[in-house]
Amino acid sequence: MGSPFKDHHPLHPSLAKKLIPWTFYAMLPLVLFRVYLYPYPLRHTATTILTSSSVSPAPALLEDESSCDYTDGNWVPDKRDPLYNGSTCGTIKEGQSCIAHGRPDMGYLYWRWKPKQCKLPRFEPNTFLQLLRNKHLAFVGDSMARNQLESLLCMLSSVSPPNLVYRDGEENKFRRWYFESHNFSISVYWSPFLVRGVEKSNTGLNHNQLFLDHVDERWAADMNRIDMVVLSIGHWFLHPAVYYEGDQVLGCHYCPDLNHTEIGFYDILRKAIKTALKALVDRKGPSDNGFDALVTTFSPAHFEGDWDKLGACPKTEPYKEGEKTLEGMDAEMRQVEVEEVEAAKKNSMQLEKFRLEALDVTKLSLMRPDGHPGPYMHPFPFAYGVAERVQNDCVHWCLPGPIDTWNEILLEVIKKWEYESRREQ
Repeated sequence: MGSPFKDHHPLHPSLAKKLIPWTFYAMLPLVLFRVYLYPYPLRHTATTILTSSSVSPAPALLEDESSCDYTDGNWVPDKRDPLYNGSTCGTIKEGQSCIAHGRPDMGYLYWRWKPKQCKLPRFEPNTFLQLLRNKHLAFVGDSMARNQLESLLCMLSSVSPPNLVYRDGEENKFRRWYFESHNFSISVYWSPFLVRGVEKSNTGLNHNQLFLDHVDERWAADMNRIDMVVLSIGHWFLHPAVYYEGDQVLGCHYCPDLNHTEIGFYDILRKAIKTALKALVDRKGPSDNGFDALVTTFSPAHFEGDWDKLGACPKTEPYKEGEKTLEGMDAEMRQVEVEEVEAAKKNSMQLEKFRLEALDVTKLSLMRPDGHPGPYMHPFPFAYGVAERVQNDCVHWCLPGPIDTWNEILLEVIKKWEYESRREQ
């Protein structure tokens, strides 16, 4: 029996034989042109990387997204469910588990950040783990650093369960988890100033003490065992404090009972970041793979009035473009951090395999007044009726929530670094 397509292709066999070589010669210049101009893999083409423990496929890296401006964008509706929830992730701090604490509205979960000039892909846990195989990532800073760490842990745990291998300090302020599947460790270090400090307490000082020319050794002493660090500070600099430089009192912030000069905290924040980044440069990790660092910029709070009044952060949707402007203290804190990162990058240009970036999340966070626990920092705050006064958290972020976007951008920065490394090879 003949082919069922015979009657539909009346091309003569001799003519086909003549056309085939001509088609080949016509395509050959196009192929050579592509290879000459684009020697690297096409988009979504998988390559492989070697690790000390295995040979695994490396994630696809997109050339056109290597220099995306993630700060310029809008929050748009997204129908997809989060990668995790309070039931699937066991590392959520109780105060950020908004759904488990009875928050009734779920709309805040269904938004995604859309940059205007490029795409921000959904977080890929397997890609993240693959890129950090055999490495140690540390989050260092205040409770915002911990908030970001716990978001990342939850997203990673959706594909690989972490094991808590170390804990120390009040409220578990120093912890480490291990992902056996990728020989990857992730830690959190409590250091709200990054420099050496004495925190205020109910039984001691009623103000903080900061020693601005000494890095906090509680985290800096471990630099030789860390491959990548994410620094995150800001809110603790708003508290009353006395500042020291050398053996002298430099001044203070809000210390009416002390005979010290009142100075602004912006310059103090700058000095603290400068000291921390200098320590990173001076103690660049000994690993042959180099050392990477990021500074997460200031995350604005969204209090409307007193922190303990009903409806302190009542919004249930993001701000629209133009509805909220980055200004005042939020803009100043961000500017200090970005400027110090750029200055440190210039000062470290002579160092090979040392990479530093600002994880600029201030604007996208400013646009999300709906993403905080508010009164749901405590379980079911209205179970016995609505009180006029209730504690609110309008600083930290619900998990899951907008802070997950910070780690989506973190992953894109790491992918960009990996792509640049491959190009250099």
